[in-house]
Amino acid sequence: MVSNGGSFELGFFSPGSSKNRYLGIWYKNIPVRTIVWVANRKNPIKDLSGSLTINSTGSLVLSDGTNTVVWSTNSSRIPQSPVAQLLDSGNLIVGDIKDGDADGYLWQSFDYPSDTLLPGMKLGWDLRTRLNRHLTSWKNSEDPSPGELSTGIELDAYTQGVMRKGTRKYFRGGPWNGLRFSGAPELKSNPVFDFKFVSNQDEVYYQYRLLNSSVITRLVLNETTSTRQRYVWAETDMSWKLYASVPRDYCDTYGLCGANGICIISNSPVCQCLEGFKPNLPQSWDAMDWSRGCIRDDPLDCRRIHGFIKFSGLKLPDTTYSWVNKSMNLWECREECLKNCSCTAYTNSDIRGGGNGCALWFGDLVDIRQVSGGGQDLYIRMPTSHQENRSPVRIAMIVVPIALVCALLLGICYRFRQKLKPKGENEEDGHSDVAQGEDLDLPLFDFATVARATENFSVNKKLGEGGFGPVYKGLLVDGQNIAVKRLSMSSGQGLNEFKNEVKLIAKLQHRNLVKLLGCCIEGNEKILIYEYMPNGSLDSFLFDQTRGPSLDWSKRFNIICSIARGLLYLHQDSRLRIIHRDLKASNVLLDDELNSKISDFGMARTFGGDQVAENTRRIVGTYGYMAPEYALYGLFSVKSDVFSFGILLLEIVSGKKNRGFDPSQNHHNLIGYAWQLWTEGRPLELVDSSFDYRLIQPEVKRCIHVGLLCVQQNPEDRPNMSTVVLMLNGESSLPQPKQPGLLIDLVPSETCSSSSKNESCSVTDFTITTLEAR
Repeated sequence: MVSNGGSFELGFFSPGSSKNRYLGIWYKNIPVRTIVWVANRKNPIKDLSGSLTINSTGSLVLSDGTNTVVWSTNSSRIPQSPVAQLLDSGNLIVGDIKDGDADGYLWQSFDYPSDTLLPGMKLGWDLRTRLNRHLTSWKNSEDPSPGELSTGIELDAYTQGVMRKGTRKYFRGGPWNGLRFSGAPELKSNPVFDFKFVSNQDEVYYQYRLLNSSVITRLVLNETTSTRQRYVWAETDMSWKLYASVPRDYCDTYGLCGANGICIISNSPVCQCLEGFKPNLPQSWDAMDWSRGCIRDDPLDCRRIHGFIKFSGLKLPDTTYSWVNKSMNLWECREECLKNCSCTAYTNSDIRGGGNGCALWFGDLVDIRQVSGGGQDLYIRMPTSHQENRSPVRIAMIVVPIALVCALLLGICYRFRQKLKPKGENEEDGHSDVAQGEDLDLPLFDFATVARATENFSVNKKLGEGGFGPVYKGLLVDGQNIAVKRLSMSSGQGLNEFKNEVKLIAKLQHRNLVKLLGCCIEGNEKILIYEYMPNGSLDSFLFDQTRGPSLDWSKRFNIICSIARGLLYLHQDSRLRIIHRDLKASNVLLDDELNSKISDFGMARTFGGDQVAENTRRIVGTYGYMAPEYALYGLFSVKSDVFSFGILLLEIVSGKKNRGFDPSQNHHNLIGYAWQLWTEGRPLELVDSSFDYRLIQPEVKRCIHVGLLCVQQNPEDRPNMSTVVLMLNGESSLPQPKQPGLLIDLVPSETCSSSSKNESCSVTDFTITTLEAR
């Protein structure tokens, strides 16, 4: 039987020198007979006779010379007029002919593959019938009976592709991440074929199709080499050419490095323990036997505070013990993991569009390798003590001098360049460079579109005036409301700060951060386009006697927790480690449901993975929110953001500004007043009188407690944001806060460097007040 287009042929064959006979399908139009499907793999015909018939029930029946049935099919229903046909795809089908038309397939060979996956075949499951379409190798070139090697899709919570030898896992392609299997970076756009992965309530399968119908390609399991190979037929020399093969290298061996180990093919030896782990049996590792894996340096204790370390560029671990929720974001995924003490790692289950969905792992992490390109992020649970001590002293001793030397050289080069620059040349001239190709990772709006959206920057559309320029409400032609931040030419924010804000926010995706939609750079115009937040900034509610009462305690607590989660994302969970440096009430915006989002990243700075602090001579930010070490010495870190958060938390609880506090109270600021009330056992007197806190006294008092912990003088005493989030939402006892100590009343210089409102300035003068408990 030959397909209509002459691509495939069905018939009897004997492989190699074997005398056994099989019914199979092979390519018709190439000279090298290549079998792609075998019917009676387990039961060959022993003589030269044999027949294939289709009976009245629609079943194909293969019989030998004695009319003994050696193979048959089962029809899904009884047809009126059954017919068998070989399609040009290589699919042998049984259909029901009614009035000359095929009324669906009663059976098809594509549902029962042998060792070869052809274009259009499905590798995976029909969940309605529990049919598992998988490949099984031939025993050898002369025996098509099932060998040891098999490959298919395994229905773990997080579906993954697996190759087995017998019952033992041999190679794992990893889970499907929305673009490819995580351990198969080579599975990407190519000129030969494209592919898809379908997962719904009815089916879970992988499928590929040809981009050029003239190309002949197949995916086959090879028992002899223990590999899965893709071949492409080369007409030039009439032979099959190997296109790709897995396993690719030693690191593709399943579980080579044992539990909690990672394989890095460029290393020698290739196996090492993940950070935070050590060899389970050091003597075995010395002997290059890594099968016993690794154990934690510091065992997890559910009574302690945990965080996560981000690992990048990985094939994700075996998902046998996993859990998936497709609707969660990365932050919700993190919180879900923290709820379960058995959860050891998490990540996005789908990496498309910046990442979405949640995948959790439980127990040991097995079969992780570093992937050269296209690897994924994985967040592994660690005790907070380990996170806070990740940077060994010896690394600091190496990195710091190198950084200082580099900084010195850069400074010399900069000074030299400045001397050579023509007098009067704009230091920040460079708009054309940005507009002409610097990768800002977000849409560029033309000036005409922005002007039209804001009615030519009408005063009626003006939302407010920041230190860097006005902010307008705009309306795009598709009906979307936007906020337009137009930087004034006289503002302190030059091109560098502008580029900084664009690059940072473009890479940030979190529900508690204001989303940057695009930017406009034309001539001297520098414009940022944000999502529109209809309720404006938090300070417009918090410190307003009319609007303030609308923020009851539940709303205020939600705002506090949302800000904490957003700040934690910046410090720990984002692709970049970011210090905001200007966190304050006016830089927290509220949506139509009064949910809060952090905004304004013009002063933000990125840190390296092991960097904990940095020093600057250009102190920028908002007086009243600055940490002492930053205002005095220019030293900033995540802990300086924590200080600002503590101030903001106390402002939200009290409804009072930290600066401009009533001097009749004999306090320079809100911190002094809060500390006095705390030491006198009257902390609840700090609470805003506009709402009734009597039913939620413990929660309110806990927030004040956390706020005072955040504003302690020494940065080392302040908690990090992961601890703050746990404190706010937990019930365990908290450490007693140390007195805030140095309280700084800052006086701005004439030249301000504000990111949102004119109160944000460079600092040149300050007075220091020392607190003493009464």
